[in-house]
Amino acid sequence: MKGLRRAWLAAACIAFAAGAAAQGGPAACPASASELPLQALFGDWEARIDGTQGVAKVKLNQHPDYAGVRGTIRRDVDGGPATVSQLAGDIDDDGMLSLDESLDGHAISGVWLGALQPGSCGREFKGVWRDAANDSTHPFVLNKIGNSATDR
Repeated sequence: MKGLRRAWLAAACIAFAAGAAAQGGPAACPASASELPLQALFGDWEARIDGTQGVAKVKLNQHPDYAGVRGTIRRDVDGGPATVSQLAGDIDDDGMLSLDESLDGHAISGVWLGALQPGSCGREFKGVWRDAANDSTHPFVLNKIGNSATDR
């Protein structure tokens, strides 16, 4: 009798999990960044920007003044000191990740606008980075690194 109860319980758990996933439950990935909880943006990211050297390290945390993020981007330069810029932004009304970048903490030196990639579960954005110094635009990919359970 115990074996039959265990088999029934296991089948019920599998059916529940399958139903939750089909209905967009916990196993489903968000289709848009507007469906992401803000905390999903917190943590460490790697940024690859076409036309720039290497991989930049991005760190995002809760913005202290509004429902958004604030953080830094560190770019290591071959043969020179790393540059660290400040970032601040949020998910805009169109469901896009929107970040302003500043080298000095005052003037905007770059602007990021990226879309959540389907199936990435909030761990990848692709878009365009605009360099405010010369108004050039460059495609970027932003990937979350680390274990999302410990990033928060």
